[in-house]
Amino acid sequence: MGAARWWLAALVLAASHAAAAPGQRLQKQGEQVYERCQACHSLETDRTGPRHCGLFGRRAGSVPGFAYSDAMKHADIVWTARTLDRFLANPAKMVPGTTMTYAGVTDAGERKALIAYLQQAARCKPQH
Repeated sequence: MGAARWWLAALVLAASHAAAAPGQRLQKQGEQVYERCQACHSLETDRTGPRHCGLFGRRAGSVPGFAYSDAMKHADIVWTARTLDRFLANPAKMVPGTTMTYAGVTDAGERKALIAYLQQAARCKPQH
């Protein structure tokens, strides 16, 4: 009976690792996509663009001390996976007048991966 329990535990553990693997692969792919963002953004600090720590649930244009465009300051957006997906697809279309000159991430799979990565990575605490 002990051996049967051991095999059952091993199967459950293997199944849980297999289920986690696609999510981990998606986040890893998203981390690679985020490398393009790092020309202007960082997780912890402001650069040309605002930091991404604490991104989800934050109002657009609200990082203290960051010089946003008037369009972004007045955008009525709270960052969620859905709003970020729309914005990343075409920033200028979603927020006309934004100073973010990046054309966007046109590939839906890349956006999904990037958002999956940011949902984990952006939980950090920003440095002021």
